[in-house]
Amino acid sequence: MKLKDMTMIAIMASLICVAGPLSIAVGPIPLSLASFAVYLAGAILGKKRGTIAVALYLLIGIIGVPVFSGFSGGFQKIAGVTGGYLIGYLPCAWLSGLGAEYTDGDKRTKWIFPALMLLGTAILYTIGTAWFMVQTGKALGGALSLCVVPFLPGDAIKMLCVSFIVSPVRKAVRAYI
Repeated sequence: MKLKDMTMIAIMASLICVAGPLSIAVGPIPLSLASFAVYLAGAILGKKRGTIAVALYLLIGIIGVPVFSGFSGGFQKIAGVTGGYLIGYLPCAWLSGLGAEYTDGDKRTKWIFPALMLLGTAILYTIGTAWFMVQTGKALGGALSLCVVPFLPGDAIKMLCVSFIVSPVRKAVRAYI
């Protein structure tokens, strides 16, 4: 891996670390800007480097740096009720990156990027909700009403924003690296 790649991964991991703690408690699962930064990491860096940036963010949080929602950190966050959502960031970044790489500059396939971001979000919700259900003993309906439904509008807005900015930002980043 080149120094430029490592630098970009570190920058994106830092962006996720800054966005992650910025959250609003809306129940047991907080509304956070981390998912926006995860979409962006995959979209800008591609599937491999974007996923590595998310993994780095998770490692930073696991060792105790307060980069998770509400300025928290530590392994207990991964083991707790929100841990599945944190782990779900990995496939979400990978699919966002895959979509950005596949559609890069091609107007005919531009729809694939938001579709793969949506699939990544569905996988994120699936992993997180299943983890939440195991941790709390809640039934699927209750878990969905607490952990998915309140977040759908915000995540749709985040995906829409990333879809609009991905092309010029990828172009600018490629000019740098």
